[in-house]
Amino acid sequence: MLCGIDEAGRGPIAGDLVMAGCVLHTAIDGLNDSKKLTAKRREELYEKIVQNSTYHIVKFSAAKIDEIGISMCITTGLKEIIQNIEASRYLFDGNSSFGVKNLETLIKADATIPEVSAASILAKVAHDIDMLELDRSYPEYGFAAHKGYGTAYHVEMIKKHGYCDAHRKTYKIKALEPTLF
Repeated sequence: MLCGIDEAGRGPIAGDLVMAGCVLHTAIDGLNDSKKLTAKRREELYEKIVQNSTYHIVKFSAAKIDEIGISMCITTGLKEIIQNIEASRYLFDGNSSFGVKNLETLIKADATIPEVSAASILAKVAHDIDMLELDRSYPEYGFAAHKGYGTAYHVEMIKKHGYCDAHRKTYKIKALEPTLF
């Protein structure tokens, strides 16, 4: 029995890092890397995955990411998923196991292995829901549109309004760095 693991929100400058582990109980048609699916299709598949799997979702806030770093958050999340989901194999999308024992890795597993695709969708939908909630709390930043990534608009809004609690303050943004000349 395989537990697929993936994450969403590693690269944004705001919002949570969301990780998901998933063991499918039945085959689900249409699974793929969450980034290759429309938001509507991801949401449809999310419901099917929840109904036909054992899964565990882990979230790390921007403050936690700033406190311990993104790599330690990923390591902690991987260990928590393994502790909470019983499987004979654990497969994480990517090329690093972050030092976690009994964890296999595979680049592009989210596009080729159904359990990892399912985990990718669970993480992405959960992340997007969180970003919509942040957008309601901090509408001036436009989180619903850019999902926390460092777009030109997002950087301009940080320049105008400063950081909010959802921002990862340890992430260096070149456009916000003071210039020497």
